[in-house]
Amino acid sequence: MKHSLFFFALFCFFFLAGCSVLKIHPPLKDEFAMQRIPSCRYPEFSDDMVCDSLENGILQSISYLKRLPFSRQFRFGKDSFNAAHMIKSMEHFLNFIQTRPSKDEFNKFIKSNYLVYKSIGGTNGHVLFTGYYEPVLQGSLKQSTEYRFPIYARPCDLTTIDLSLFIPRLNNKRIIGRYTGRTVVPYFERDEIECKGALKGNAEKIAWIKDQVDLFFLQIQGSGKIYFDNGKTINVHYDITNGRPYRSIGKLLIEEGVIERSEMSMQKIRAYLKEHPEEIKTILNFNPSYVFFKIEEDGPLGCIGVKLTPGRSIALDRRIFPLSALAFIEAEKPLINDDGKIHNWINFSRFVLNHDTGGAIRGPGRADLFWGNGTYSEIAAGHMQHKGKLYFLVLKP
Repeated sequence: MKHSLFFFALFCFFFLAGCSVLKIHPPLKDEFAMQRIPSCRYPEFSDDMVCDSLENGILQSISYLKRLPFSRQFRFGKDSFNAAHMIKSMEHFLNFIQTRPSKDEFNKFIKSNYLVYKSIGGTNGHVLFTGYYEPVLQGSLKQSTEYRFPIYARPCDLTTIDLSLFIPRLNNKRIIGRYTGRTVVPYFERDEIECKGALKGNAEKIAWIKDQVDLFFLQIQGSGKIYFDNGKTINVHYDITNGRPYRSIGKLLIEEGVIERSEMSMQKIRAYLKEHPEEIKTILNFNPSYVFFKIEEDGPLGCIGVKLTPGRSIALDRRIFPLSALAFIEAEKPLINDDGKIHNWINFSRFVLNHDTGGAIRGPGRADLFWGNGTYSEIAAGHMQHKGKLYFLVLKP
């Protein structure tokens, strides 16, 4: 009887009380996300970074692929390749770049050996590139007047439900909530967690940090390093969210006329919050989504469980693009003055690997480039909002 009441309540939650929660927007089918292009339309392949980092990124992809059944399929537009072929494709490319070829040799090699697929992009066929980085924060293992804001681990009362177990057509759909003993309800929002003590007794505090804005942006980035007073360092990594929808505070500040769209950046948001501390809670709580973390031995890690390679790892929509795949991007990067300010943006191109994903990275027209850590990485990640192109490469069968 207890179980039947639970499933009846679950049914009501899905279809009566929470229809808006389960409003399903079918994603673009992966066979339409990118299109194979003829060799006469291949871009000019050139790379603005050293080959060592590309080798490292490829090796990370290979380590992921070797953990999978060789029959696992990866979709490239209307074509499909198994994990064994993906490994062969990566290793062939890796062996070639270790010869340190010239640009002409590189392009001839790719035309002869590789199929190239282009993302259909979003508006006007372009892909919007943004960036993310690894924050490095000071923290403490104990709460104090200086360290007041906790980094939470996954709460013990948070549960996930795989909807495909109940409705097969809802493949890869899940909800996150709290099982209260008789039913499942949505998990607490950011405001309830940070301002109303909703997690009391239900979540371990991994560390304490000084600034709630730093904590907010740590959640946006998804991972970071925490340095403690005692010299110890830990890597914290995204574990799960509270299941609430992500809302952009940047978009909020643009709509309210606080920051011009053309000037929007993470740095602009930080500056505004610093100048208006009385608005911090209201603005941050506009985004009800909340991230819980776990400690990793190394980091930062992407969604496929490999260490991200600065400048080489990219986050894409995992529903429509092949994880771990070799890609090529054309976008813009900033040039920084000695005083840490951007004085120009220049075009660049490079090979990257699809190692990660993100809650706001949806569809064929979005990509997020991992810059690493440090001053330049934070500036580049905070300001990057530029249109570009995205291609995928795979060895010809």
